[in-house]
Amino acid sequence: MDGLLVDSEPLWLESETQVTAAFGYTWIESDQVACLGGPLTRVGEYMSLKCNRRQSPEYFTQELIKVQCSKLRGRTPLMPGAIELVKELSRNGVPTALVSASPRIIVDAVLENLGGNPFPYSISADDVRQTKPHPDAYLLAASKSGVEISQSLIFEDSLTGVQAAKSSGAWLIAVPHLVDVPEGDRVRSIRSLEQLSFSNLQELYHNFQAKI
Repeated sequence: MDGLLVDSEPLWLESETQVTAAFGYTWIESDQVACLGGPLTRVGEYMSLKCNRRQSPEYFTQELIKVQCSKLRGRTPLMPGAIELVKELSRNGVPTALVSASPRIIVDAVLENLGGNPFPYSISADDVRQTKPHPDAYLLAASKSGVEISQSLIFEDSLTGVQAAKSSGAWLIAVPHLVDVPEGDRVRSIRSLEQLSFSNLQELYHNFQAKI
């Protein structure tokens, strides 16, 4: 969701900067990269450490959620090509789902602003015992869609999400944000979802199948 469906990473940067500034810490780009992809419990721990343990990790996690929700309810800019691709896949009978390492309250804040939820369902960090980088959320998505995870395609932008996708056994197309994702047998890396369509995903799938 964050950085792939919606261009929320600048808002996360604003929120992280705001929360840590109250404790005299200047949040910089390397901090954002370190926390990219969550989960938010890890971000809370990181913030607590950087702020000299002046508040607990749980405090920072909840404060960040509160600030980010406020920002997302006001504006949720979309990433280029994201909604268009989801709608095209749905028109062609491809089951889709939104899987996020963010808590349900943030996922719902984003979906409320889309002017109609394009996904049959979504999975948040609250819906699984272990969120990314564990594969649980993606395995649950495949199960709810009635498909094999080995025949599923995941889109990710963060290294945390990429690790979850690879561990699940699915195919992966990475659209990296601030990081590099090496290509592999079941992994491709692109610059933008605008490069994709139902037809070229079909072609890519057939090319993959021809090699195995």
